[in-house]
Amino acid sequence: MEQSEYIQRGAAYIDGISKTFESRSYISLVTALLTVLAIKLVNFTEPLINIAVGVLAGLLVIFFCHRFTKIENICTIRQGKIEVRDSELYVDDMFVTNYLGADRSRDAFLKEGVAVVLEPKNEACRITLENYGQRQAVLFEAIRALGVKRYKFMRRNFATGKVILTFVPILNNPEQLIQAVRNTPIPENSRKIKRIMDTQLGG
Repeated sequence: MEQSEYIQRGAAYIDGISKTFESRSYISLVTALLTVLAIKLVNFTEPLINIAVGVLAGLLVIFFCHRFTKIENICTIRQGKIEVRDSELYVDDMFVTNYLGADRSRDAFLKEGVAVVLEPKNEACRITLENYGQRQAVLFEAIRALGVKRYKFMRRNFATGKVILTFVPILNNPEQLIQAVRNTPIPENSRKIKRIMDTQLGG
């Protein structure tokens, strides 16, 4: 169904989804292990208290497994300010494109355009954010949430690592856009890059 989407997920995102499905069994095993371990450690005489502790431990494991796979953990995400100068498009004073030569395209961005700015929290996070597969995943989730009438641009600042995403959506809802970007998963191949850089082989 990849060809029927507004924009393709990309190979990295699809690979990440398949690995996520594969890892569910391991997450289940870890959750079960820690749940039983928590029950054994407290070992109250009242069975209901033991069950409550086990449920709480299991929920905490699931919460942390879920939390640390989202892009919001590696960057700050906020709405960007769109400006059009002659035929050039800027978001937060960062040049995006000079393809807005027609009045119709300029009006579309000024009246209906949305933009989001992603800034990495540190240099290690920048490695993941600037990965092409990661940026493609962000673009897919944003456009899947709001749809796209026309035009879509994603640019990155080579000096700071800041990434800009802007397009003209069908549903103009900046808050929903930011939420969709925050919930974008981090594909496994993007996370690998940081682990490789930590080895002696990676310098």
